[in-house]
Amino acid sequence: MSSFHRVESSRKADEAIYNKVIPAGEGWMQALLPGQVLRIVDLDGNQAADTLLYDAEHPEDHYSAVQSIAAQKNIYLTTGSVLMTESGRPLARIVADTCGRHDTLGGACSSQSNTVRYAHEKGHMHNCRDTFMLELSRHPEGDKYGKRDLAPNINFFMNVPVTPGGGLTFENGVSSPGAYVELQAERRAMVLISNCPQLNNPCNAYNPTPVQVLIWDK
Repeated sequence: MSSFHRVESSRKADEAIYNKVIPAGEGWMQALLPGQVLRIVDLDGNQAADTLLYDAEHPEDHYSAVQSIAAQKNIYLTTGSVLMTESGRPLARIVADTCGRHDTLGGACSSQSNTVRYAHEKGHMHNCRDTFMLELSRHPEGDKYGKRDLAPNINFFMNVPVTPGGGLTFENGVSSPGAYVELQAERRAMVLISNCPQLNNPCNAYNPTPVQVLIWDK
């Protein structure tokens, strides 16, 4: 199923309690309290925001693509999608989305995947897996997490169609400048973002750009 479900938000940016721009290729990590809403904005369009979520009280219970896909019977995420943990508990819900469809199959780029997918000499390039690990090392609660906790992630704004044969292709993004997605936390949730630096496929038009994150109490 690949239908788009675009829903705008009534929340106003000047009422947010937190507002930050994540430069291209950099990361971000922040806890959300139950009920708080996180908006991720694709400022220039066609960018990819690789995102992981964890139950902050049980760090080993991270976002599960399998559980989330099975619960909603849709391989794409959009308004109304509930982001589930490995144990089957809801972490957050997508409550607004002006892009309409997001990938949770393509995973995060890494040194190894850059080498396998593209060329041996691409192995040194900046990648999302390294950014995830760097953010974990910087965050006060990051010592609760390790490499084993880097589960298959969400790629907000990324367009990864499934072929008739069951394969994946990385295509031009489907988000326009200013498109956003909003998540409302169901429990205290740790959010980890890598603003993708990928230069080898069209997920960000070969030109990584900033994203913005805002948080509201409700």
